[in-house]
Amino acid sequence: MQNEHHGLVHEFPEYREKIHNLKMTDGHFKKLFDDYHNLDKEVYRVENNIEPRSDEATEELKKRRLFLKDELFRMLRNS
Repeated sequence: MQNEHHGLVHEFPEYREKIHNLKMTDGHFKKLFDDYHNLDKEVYRVENNIEPRSDEATEELKKRRLFLKDELFRMLRNS
């Protein structure tokens, strides 16, 4: 069974339009969005044994992704 990507629009479909607008108008949001997207792709590759890592390294990637997701969600709610 393959693991899924956790793209921001997938995680917060009700914010689809806000996500798009903030990516176009807020440089900080766009950078965090891009960082989140890149981490999500990296976690996906690790979880699907495309680029195996230690459990500790995998958990660190997931923690960083969660931190970014929380920050992006905060920005979405406050915009």
